[in-house]
Amino acid sequence: MEKKFKSGFVALIGRPNVGKSTLMNHLIGQKIAITSKKPQTTRNKIQTVYTCEEGQIVFLDTPGIHKAKNKLGEYMVNVAEKTLKEVDVILWLVEPDTFIGAGERHIAEQLQNIDVPVILVINKTDTVKKEEVLLFIDTYRKLMEFDEIIPASALRGQNTEMIVDEIFKYLPEGPMYYDEDTVTDQPMRQIVAELIREKALHALNDEIPHGIAVTIEQMKKRPNGKLYDIEATIICERDSHKGIIIGKKGAMLKKIGTNARYEIEQQLEMKVNLQLWVKVRKDWRDSELLMKNYGYREEKDS
Repeated sequence: MEKKFKSGFVALIGRPNVGKSTLMNHLIGQKIAITSKKPQTTRNKIQTVYTCEEGQIVFLDTPGIHKAKNKLGEYMVNVAEKTLKEVDVILWLVEPDTFIGAGERHIAEQLQNIDVPVILVINKTDTVKKEEVLLFIDTYRKLMEFDEIIPASALRGQNTEMIVDEIFKYLPEGPMYYDEDTVTDQPMRQIVAELIREKALHALNDEIPHGIAVTIEQMKKRPNGKLYDIEATIICERDSHKGIIIGKKGAMLKKIGTNARYEIEQQLEMKVNLQLWVKVRKDWRDSELLMKNYGYREEKDS
């Protein structure tokens, strides 16, 4: 008897920095979502696609659910919470801990009203003793009823195959939504902008990254087909930030550009001529118009 093809949508949720993007990049086998230890790294709902013989999983990597402090924060939380109602399975990532904080309780409350299977993944278990993991499982079991609880390490690739198996257990039979070569619905311009933002997040100190966005002014291939010319602007909120991003004699901007260019070349599989500028747009995170301009758009219900 032929096995039926299963397919569906899976929301990846969790507080900022629990490893959602790392897990997704690991499962997909290439870098789509940017990663950093700083909050608000993922700002839009990113779709990636995992296809195998058994079926197809469309992952939605949502922004971290948290209490919003400005318009950008509200936008991120709305995207995340709306996604939960539109999926077949919810994958909730947490860190290994016996203390369940307000952030986790807030997410558990959101999930109480949603009739979708929830798989809890206790990530980063490579950082704790094996015997402690059972304690963490027990702690979370008391928080709410989960369909599955899986200890894993996205960074080390431990138990990640089991996560995929468990997801397929709960997915309905369905069509192939994307052809098997597709790994993301993100346009390449957006991936490039995000890679530049990631390198800025890595290079800059804690205060500035929240307030930066990246726009691609131009991205085109030269007629000989061997080189991409990319012009991009890093948007920041203050003049003092602009000075820090550019750095002494342009050193910081050069570092961001060099690191970003390397990753962009890996993605595009060709040489890149990258030019970066820095502009100040005061308080853009509280301006709906500027947020839309920088790619943070609410999706209208169809």
